[in-house]
Amino acid sequence: MKMTRQEKIIWSLFAGVLILLFLLSSTDLIIKEKKTEIYPVSVIIGETTDDYYTNFRKGVDKAADEYNVDVNFITLYEKGDVTEQMELLKREIDDGAKAVVLVPLKQKECSEILDGMVLASPLIVMGTIFPGDWGMTGISQDCQEAGKMLGEAIAAENTPDKPVFLFSEGLEYGYNRDVYDGLLGVLSRAGFQLHLYEMDKSGITEPDAAENGEIFRRIMEETVYPGGEAVIAALDVKSLDITADIIAGSPAYGRYLPRLYGFGSTTKILNQMDRGVIKGLVVTNQFDAGYLSIVKAVEAIEKRGDREQIKLESYYIEKEDLKKTHFEKILYPIE
Repeated sequence: MKMTRQEKIIWSLFAGVLILLFLLSSTDLIIKEKKTEIYPVSVIIGETTDDYYTNFRKGVDKAADEYNVDVNFITLYEKGDVTEQMELLKREIDDGAKAVVLVPLKQKECSEILDGMVLASPLIVMGTIFPGDWGMTGISQDCQEAGKMLGEAIAAENTPDKPVFLFSEGLEYGYNRDVYDGLLGVLSRAGFQLHLYEMDKSGITEPDAAENGEIFRRIMEETVYPGGEAVIAALDVKSLDITADIIAGSPAYGRYLPRLYGFGSTTKILNQMDRGVIKGLVVTNQFDAGYLSIVKAVEAIEKRGDREQIKLESYYIEKEDLKKTHFEKILYPIE
């Protein structure tokens, strides 16, 4: 059956309309696809390496995937350089970071420098929130309470006749002073004798020896060889990592210094606890800390939410806790 001329015209017009609709839709003139905005966020830590931030980075990466964030994770070039950290903060904002997550190297010095700066992007602080309109959120465990928690564990498991050596990278680093104050209050009231040693005030002039905790080794040797016993509490992840390595490397230390306590939850530190080198740890959920830092950065960029201080829960754990489901999820998070 042949089509009439009128039918041919109708079918031709119909085909033309279909082609036109296809062209319009393919060029977004009719159906406009919603473009996903990618937020650049910089994370600046207070270390020259990210070795102690594995779980934190897992949380950061997880949130970045979910919230369309392009993360630039930055370490320092020079150890202990607060000025450099603040210069990196300014550089990242000038280069287009919509928000910055800061792990302050030294809380007091960072706050003082920030007082004289004008920031065009919001700041998320991994610690106590700084004053200023740009300081949107602070995220951390209560470090003084964490110190008290460790002090109570030490007091419950040891007698006051054993001296307690407190090892630290330096009380001015991070929130080590808050940890120290909490620990000091509990153990002093319990009658313990405390001896503080800081890596940055050791008096050791050789850079490598000072950085590798030579002061801790010397103190332990002076304690071990006379045949004394003692308790060691490392106030930060770095000093704990170094001290555990020293003890693990010499059976003599293990015999006379059986009680090592500290803060941190890196895989290496957890392995040292599993081997019996470390007696007790105070830990927090570093994965959640990293995740929340990016969530709060996005909220600040989008001008949602108010200034707030988020407190992460602290936990005291020993070797037998490593296998518990609750702590496995915190200590060994799966991305």
